[in-house]
Amino acid sequence: MVLDAQSEAVQDKGEASWEDSGVGRHDVELEAALERMPEVHAVGHRVVHGGSRFREAVVVDDGVRDQILQLAELAPLHNPAAVAGIDAARARFPSVPQVAAFDTAFHATLPQAAAVYPVPWQWTLRWGLRRFGFHGLSVEYAVRRTAALLNGVPHRMVVCHLGAGCSITALVDGRSVDTSMGFTPLEGVMMARRSGSVDPGLLLYLMRQHGLTAADLETALNERSGLLGVSEVSADLRQVLAAAEAGNALAQLARDLFVRRIVGSIGSMIAMLAGLDALIFTGGIGEHSDVIRAAVCDPLTYIRLAVDAQANAERRDDADIAAPASAVRILVITAREDLSILRHVPLVFDWH
Repeated sequence: MVLDAQSEAVQDKGEASWEDSGVGRHDVELEAALERMPEVHAVGHRVVHGGSRFREAVVVDDGVRDQILQLAELAPLHNPAAVAGIDAARARFPSVPQVAAFDTAFHATLPQAAAVYPVPWQWTLRWGLRRFGFHGLSVEYAVRRTAALLNGVPHRMVVCHLGAGCSITALVDGRSVDTSMGFTPLEGVMMARRSGSVDPGLLLYLMRQHGLTAADLETALNERSGLLGVSEVSADLRQVLAAAEAGNALAQLARDLFVRRIVGSIGSMIAMLAGLDALIFTGGIGEHSDVIRAAVCDPLTYIRLAVDAQANAERRDDADIAAPASAVRILVITAREDLSILRHVPLVFDWH
């Protein structure tokens, strides 16, 4: 994301995507996109995993860049791409400050009981094991936008970031107190290609009895599971839903499993919060799939949550889709991690 310091706003200079190009072309495509950029005052980077060190946004130097790359083992789909972006931007704008904002930083407020794994304590101490949480920049924006829409931050909130990656976060007064993702972005609810949480004993069984290696499991759990793995149709929810409507049994199973895992995670968050004041949907699926929103909300009527069916189906902009009598507000908010990054940039260096 390229920032303009004078207006303190994201400049709409267009987008460049290399999603369908070969992996070897990514650096070339990125460099070409940056060449088209005008003069800028700062470049903000979204970095998924900041580990234990990065609890707030920082100016990127060689040391920061190397530490982000070292964390790639914990976020293999994300951190290498972030470093590629940093390298390309530093080469294109060598005198311009580069700022890294971390998805994990927002969840630094997790209480110890939510952050620690029940593994041998010496493992935790020796290797710095903890639940970091992710999608923090998206959740941070959702909290601010919710406050604007409802004239204040609800005391008890659950934010559902549903997209290619999915996470559920519980908040008290806007601070993260629990979240579904953990040490890596693989834990938690079912996603487009990622499995989410599975029994670790199942993985040990596959390794011992069927010869799967750690590399086999990493690839399968990160790239060939989730909606794609169960449906055998697509990682794109729209195609899965279409196949389910056409009678494809595996697509129906994938849809139902996806919803069930989300509902179960929301339910656990409600229990931890001892109630709920606002449920937020964001991310590509959360924003655009009225079918999934309705299916997720339907089992939650026990907390006097009710969706306005027409508002849900016709939602276009950020909106409250709860029925007037609902005890819980239900908001749909467009994900804007870029605006969260923008807010962090002036905090870490002097514009002037």
